[in-house]
Amino acid sequence: MENDYRYPNNSYPNSSYPNNSYHIPEVPEQSGKNPTPFWKKALAAIALGLLFGAFAGAGIYVSGLLTGSMSAKQAAETPADPGASGTLVAEEPKTETPAVVKNDQILSLSGNALEEKSLIAPTPSTTASVTATGALDVSAVAENVMPAVVSITNNYVQTAQDIFGQRYKSESQSAGSGIIVGDNGDELLIVTNQHVVDDAESMKVQFIDGNEVNANLKGEDEDADLAVIAVNKADLSAETRSNIKVANLGDSESLKVGQTAIAIGNAMGYGQSVTVGVISAVDRDLTLSNGTHKMIQTDAAINPGNSGGALLDINGNVIGINEAKLSNSVIEGMSYAIPISRAREIIDGLMNQSTKIKVADAERGYLGISGVDVTSAISEQYNMPRGVYIAKVGSGLAADNAGITAKSILTSFDGQSVQTMEQLQSLMQYYKIGDTVDVVVQKPVENGYGYEEIVYHVTLGGNASMTGNSPEEADNGGNDHQEERDDNSGYYYYRGGSLSDLFGDIW
Repeated sequence: MENDYRYPNNSYPNSSYPNNSYHIPEVPEQSGKNPTPFWKKALAAIALGLLFGAFAGAGIYVSGLLTGSMSAKQAAETPADPGASGTLVAEEPKTETPAVVKNDQILSLSGNALEEKSLIAPTPSTTASVTATGALDVSAVAENVMPAVVSITNNYVQTAQDIFGQRYKSESQSAGSGIIVGDNGDELLIVTNQHVVDDAESMKVQFIDGNEVNANLKGEDEDADLAVIAVNKADLSAETRSNIKVANLGDSESLKVGQTAIAIGNAMGYGQSVTVGVISAVDRDLTLSNGTHKMIQTDAAINPGNSGGALLDINGNVIGINEAKLSNSVIEGMSYAIPISRAREIIDGLMNQSTKIKVADAERGYLGISGVDVTSAISEQYNMPRGVYIAKVGSGLAADNAGITAKSILTSFDGQSVQTMEQLQSLMQYYKIGDTVDVVVQKPVENGYGYEEIVYHVTLGGNASMTGNSPEEADNGGNDHQEERDDNSGYYYYRGGSLSDLFGDIW
């Protein structure tokens, strides 16, 4: 029934209607005018609806502009700034949130949290792009190269001196990494940093399968911070031999900034781990305790224990040997590696040296000199070569018999660079009485300025030959120096006075 009007509470004013029937009002009488045609009413209703829709749409659009809540479609269809045709415009921050632009980032304060919104619109993803997280999948590279990377444990004896001048020794252990770079048939040859194996009393190498064997020093170069150690293949199980491989050495000369860099090593001594970054810079000057070197800079994380590990390109080729990082509360992602192209020649030379096995103390050979280190500071101040300044040569001992004189600077022993007396003593642990070695010294030019390099062939003597060359016989040149004998080494050390006093009589 048309026009069925009911009371809201479903009750009626006239109770005389039986069974509570609904009240239906009478149809009003028609006036004398003709009724409006239906089609006119329909057109009017449609017109009113269109007009209302237009106003409503306009209101929503204006509201969106004011509140910054435009739909994605509207924002895409909105023309860009006429002065920057085709430029993507970043979303404005909402009006209720204060914002500051710093270093091309919108820093918007939301409560106590600091949120960052990039000013650069994101690039649409494609099927050729990396994963949604932005992380490059290098699992295939890691799986292929990890068998060529090892963990190295160095057991050494640390010597210290207390405030009373007393020396004492303690056993210590350090961890590093290495790369299998050669196989001479009998040995696996592993390159690492020299500081990883420095002063090693013993070394162990752990392979990818967890098996661990002893290793011996092949050769070291402190200037370049490189060393090669050897593992006897007879000590390896068949399973380990099948699980390991020799690394592929790449070309670091063709590196470009921005290329992917992958670091593998024994971070923190926990075992092998992988980090990924880019080549941040090439030929970066880095000054370390052994001088200034041209290095590869990367933001791939390098941590203690990574030293000596591999820096790889995206193809799994070794492009560098990880060496150092800058660490500071305001520094992040500045790590350095030795370029493999510059290290290759040194590595080849160290690989071809004889494997060094420590000899018994009673059989150990000695030079018969006393001296002090020419540090980088002294080298710069006095324009002297880095090495060991020979303060005294024992009469009738090995160095004296070969013609080495005091005031010369020893820079190489048996083809290995020497910068400190401690390093020289460490090398001497592998040489017997009667061994003949080449010793390179820089000798002051007589009646001139500078040094000339001379190579001496020295036949090493024994510790007993030091008898009769007591500290009292030393010519201290009037300086307030005293010598102290280390009976375990056969060398003398200078104690007291200043290094400038010691070098004062050179000129």
